[in-house]
Amino acid sequence: MAGEGHRRPNPFAGGGLDRATHLRADPRWLSDRLSDPSSRIVPVWRERSLVVQTTRETGAEADGLAYEPVLLPPEVAASASEPSGEWIFLGLEGGHDGGRALFATDVSGDAGDATEGPPSDSPLDGAGEFLDLRGVGAMLGQGDGSLLAYARAIVTWSRRHRFCGTCGCPTRPAQGGHVRRCGEETCGAEHFPRTDPAIIVLVTDGDRCLLGRKDIWPEGVYSTLAGFVEPGESLSEAVVREVREESGIEVGSVRYRSSQPWPFPASLMLGFRAERVGGELTVARQELVDARWFERADFARRREIGLRLPGRVSISRRLIEDWLAG
Repeated sequence: MAGEGHRRPNPFAGGGLDRATHLRADPRWLSDRLSDPSSRIVPVWRERSLVVQTTRETGAEADGLAYEPVLLPPEVAASASEPSGEWIFLGLEGGHDGGRALFATDVSGDAGDATEGPPSDSPLDGAGEFLDLRGVGAMLGQGDGSLLAYARAIVTWSRRHRFCGTCGCPTRPAQGGHVRRCGEETCGAEHFPRTDPAIIVLVTDGDRCLLGRKDIWPEGVYSTLAGFVEPGESLSEAVVREVREESGIEVGSVRYRSSQPWPFPASLMLGFRAERVGGELTVARQELVDARWFERADFARRREIGLRLPGRVSISRRLIEDWLAG
């Protein structure tokens, strides 16, 4: 299968952060860095990321609208992360052991009925907005989007695994937050961050491609077919099965294109292109509300026919645009 090579990375990938895994097991080093005023903390509130609005001179969507992450000094983050006070070491900015250390922390606390962010008496009040990465991901720089996706994914995993899945006892963080270890001595099970692989595929048939639509999407949006990889299944087998299940189309010539971290909450999207080799289009209504073939010419007149592409934050958009580019 073809690899990603020198292609530009997808959103949420390609940040270049040195994860410095060898330092996760050094509690003294981690403690020193948490006390270092030059270190920075990425806060996550109810799976949302803290950002501020800015402008970008070129290459931005929405008439130059852009966002940047808000990174907190350790002393501010410490007061905002109570009562959990747990930190997850993300890595070193700039690479090598002398780079600035970056951590993540969950500042959700006891949020009660809050829906927009921490309360007004929080030390984070006025620092920016807590927004969903799906909405602002395309308006973040490559490195910023990658950092916030990493922080969101691992904080969400940590928050959801505070109790042992083996015995039910509380867990505690280890290895810089990248392991949660059961506190019950007779158990001691270790739990690691999980990533759920999912395939996403553009099916082609000569000069046309197959796109589907879910009822929860905005009007007119059609996207590539996708689904999770099942146990005991290879990636190419998952592509063939998902396409067959959702559309009745049989595919071959499955070719890998690129991948994308998708922290909603913890997926890795594996992008493919495949060619129709048989079958007739039959929409699986439990999966999609519609699926249809689109000719290349349809994309040039998509406003006329009411076709909307998925947002630029998704690898689906990349798969379609790469095909259109030849």
